[in-house]
Amino acid sequence: MCDVCGCDHSHDAKSPQPPLDKGGQGGIFETKTIDVNQSLLKSNEEAALNNKKHFDEENILAINIISSPGSGKTTLLEKTIDALKNDIGIGVLEGDIETELDAERIRKKGVPAVQLTTGGSCHLDSVLVHKGFHSLQHHLNGKRLDILFIENVGNLVCPSFFDLGEHIRVVLISVPEGHDKPLKYPKAIRTSQVLIISKSDLVPHFDFDMEKIKKDALSLNPSLKILVTSTKTGEGLDEWVEFLKKILTTESTEARRKID
Repeated sequence: MCDVCGCDHSHDAKSPQPPLDKGGQGGIFETKTIDVNQSLLKSNEEAALNNKKHFDEENILAINIISSPGSGKTTLLEKTIDALKNDIGIGVLEGDIETELDAERIRKKGVPAVQLTTGGSCHLDSVLVHKGFHSLQHHLNGKRLDILFIENVGNLVCPSFFDLGEHIRVVLISVPEGHDKPLKYPKAIRTSQVLIISKSDLVPHFDFDMEKIKKDALSLNPSLKILVTSTKTGEGLDEWVEFLKKILTTESTEARRKID
């Protein structure tokens, strides 16, 4: 059991022990502090640095997209591919617990996609991304790769702990999920550079406060770029595409992370 996220991804860590009952019924309970390995994510971080170095050497922009299930990650990618594929080389790593359904949808758009099936783990990690990237390279058939999209497993908790070597992390929150999600999942907001509020066409049908979600998100991450999109009406998609094009013209990794 993962001490970081609760999935079945094992880590080397000591398990805490229950309190010791020294006095029987009504006795005094003594709690014993166990030193927990503070480097649970060290191996992932090392692999992430290697991934980032590899992406930089290949001049590839890597974007990690996280969200709850059903927020619209795959549909956003489909729309993004339609807008960019004629001018920009795109590849996709699709993370999911089971099936190749999302990867099949992406392949129908004419771009290479590799399914990363975790088999139960609720997040991707850097080693799996490394293997998936090399598999993807074999499907490029000599074509250049400008942007690598990594669609993470649907989960707002676990993926926020795992750097995959990406240049940009994008978090999606859909209108049906509610405007309270930034405060409920602060790490997802703090570790991202972009927040996309998706399915904006549904605002009239939900008790959703657009200004509050923006205010709460910026209170957690003042440098966060916020986009409001709808793949049904097209709202915000042009702004998203132009944002990606602008990042591609920015050479350094740090500048890419800070771009407006």
